[in-house]
Amino acid sequence: MATAASRAELERLLEDDVPYGDLTTEALGIGGAIGVMQFAARAPMVLALAEDAAAIIALAGCDVELFAASGAVLEQGAPILQARGPAAGLLRSWKVAQTLIEIWSGVASDTRAIVDAARAVAPHIPVACTRKNVPGTKRFAVAAIKAGGAVMHRLGLSETVLVFPEHRVFLGDLPLFQAVERLRRAAPEKKLVIEVKTADAALAAAVAGFDVIQAEKFSPAEIAALVKRMASMAYTRARPLIAAAGGVNAANAAAYAEAGADVLVTSSPYLAKPRDVQVEIASADDGTRARLILRKDAAVPAST
Repeated sequence: MATAASRAELERLLEDDVPYGDLTTEALGIGGAIGVMQFAARAPMVLALAEDAAAIIALAGCDVELFAASGAVLEQGAPILQARGPAAGLLRSWKVAQTLIEIWSGVASDTRAIVDAARAVAPHIPVACTRKNVPGTKRFAVAAIKAGGAVMHRLGLSETVLVFPEHRVFLGDLPLFQAVERLRRAAPEKKLVIEVKTADAALAAAVAGFDVIQAEKFSPAEIAALVKRMASMAYTRARPLIAAAGGVNAANAAAYAEAGADVLVTSSPYLAKPRDVQVEIASADDGTRARLILRKDAAVPAST
């Protein structure tokens, strides 16, 4: 069962919530009682970080059975996991595991909505999510957007070349083609990407030799016009890809795809509303079982 985070990282999540023991459980003297805990989808969702949640519960000393994998499309009431163990472990891990799934399943669900909307028009168009996630959560963010069917736009500043206007203010009067030459000498195996805010700037960047033109806050109509203008140009290299960025979401993704964008770049899934996970805990000491009926066929595999 692969997790996004390491064991040490998951242990830190538990420690953050329970740094000095569970006072309520200890004061009640119920920590050794055996119980069963079940997670289920309260509403339809694309599941994310289920493996990490299960690992957290296991770290707390419980046996866990996972019924759905990250990336699965779940119906309302579909089972996610079941855990059995001492009450101390169940209650210690409960909220951390639940919240992890809820927050990142929200991101995965909104990501899938954008992907589905775009691919209804352009079946193979990639949706790329930016690095503008909450600092310190990148492992989870990456796992969630992958569960939603997207890819990462940039993992960080170290592995990609993206020239912003904020870089160019330090270049003075250096011609753009010379900036391209400088970049290719320093990073010969990398694609060169540049953010532009106008069609004229996009055309100048294409002539200068950039590989990808990131059109920031262009409307779908402006993207369509840019695609048409760039298609009529002659290039010494392949035509630059056009990435539509800034304000891309599920409501307009189809319009951008229909306009001819090669890639959709978005940060909007990171602002998604969490998807609720229903949790039921029951004592097993008296032979009772948790009430949730587990339906293993309720988890639908992720679409491709």
